[in-house]
Amino acid sequence: RNSKQANETTRVPFYSAEHIQSKMMMQEEAANHADMQQQGDENDEEMEFAQFRTLEVLQEHGIAANDIQKLQTAGYHTVQSIAHATVRKLSDVKGISEAKVVKLKEIVKSMVTMDFKTAADALEDRKYLVTLTTGSVEIDKLLEGGIETGSITEVFGEFRTGKTQLCHTLCVTCQMAVTEGGAEGKAIYIDTEGTFRPNRLQAIAERFGLDPAVALENVACARAHNSEHQMELLKVAAAIMAQDRYALLVVDSATALFRTDYTGRGELSERQMQMGQFLRQLTRLAEEFGVAVFITNQVVANPDGMSFAKDSTKPIGGNIIAHASTTRLRLRKGRGENRIMSVFDSPTLPEADAQFAVSAAGICDAQD
Repeated sequence: RNSKQANETTRVPFYSAEHIQSKMMMQEEAANHADMQQQGDENDEEMEFAQFRTLEVLQEHGIAANDIQKLQTAGYHTVQSIAHATVRKLSDVKGISEAKVVKLKEIVKSMVTMDFKTAADALEDRKYLVTLTTGSVEIDKLLEGGIETGSITEVFGEFRTGKTQLCHTLCVTCQMAVTEGGAEGKAIYIDTEGTFRPNRLQAIAERFGLDPAVALENVACARAHNSEHQMELLKVAAAIMAQDRYALLVVDSATALFRTDYTGRGELSERQMQMGQFLRQLTRLAEEFGVAVFITNQVVANPDGMSFAKDSTKPIGGNIIAHASTTRLRLRKGRGENRIMSVFDSPTLPEADAQFAVSAAGICDAQD
């Protein structure tokens, strides 16, 4: 956003102390130092969005360009993805021998920090964590700022509880400035149920004072037709995110296609295994690119619950999706257009409720 200013600073020549011969040169040095300090501050702000490094840097360490192409075809687009992958997974890449895998691992080991750090350092890192506003003040208070980046947030509930509307709202708010509750990044939307509506994004963008045309350009959407296609789209998403700054990845819904592609108890084990692989890839993308991964989930009637209970439904996916999601949020219907969000599971948030409403311009505060 400060590219013009950054370009202007590069025009100022740098003079080392050994070459300062006059007062004029000293003034230029001082001015240059001030500008570089300012640019350094801007770079510090950018670091939280661009912590990943693309595979092209490996060419400087002797990795051939065609090998990098093979890794990218297999879905590896960052140095972090190589560091986080197992040797067995990398050896499965066509054309990459075990010797090359060992060499790759040695190279990335010096480029990606994977050692222990103190709790104080971890706390310091979380101070710079960006959250995305949901469009509702009460929901943002419930979530202590909004949807967290760098992790998976799951929202589940019955039909017409606002899951998809929340997805659409986040696709717009993630583009806003950090000071306004956004992350100044683009969004990717994987639609598995055919519920993505770009005209909703236009109305939401107008509400937040953004150019609707620009807002639509900043959202990449794809329709997944089966669970295998849904998995393939994550590889494409990784390639897209490696080229630009993205702040949000939406999967609406993460479980619908697995639920229909695998039926009966005989295929339950295979379904859970494939779903686990999909969720592992989502976790990888969240950590590599620092994006907020926001997934919706369907519910099923709980046969163990009483029919007169307050909420006799439970999210599908079992323990697989429960362990993969960092934050789990339950939505249920309220009075009129109002909805209720509850913190179902979170490592930091207390269990609490908050009301919100669904309007023509997305998620907003509850109506009396």
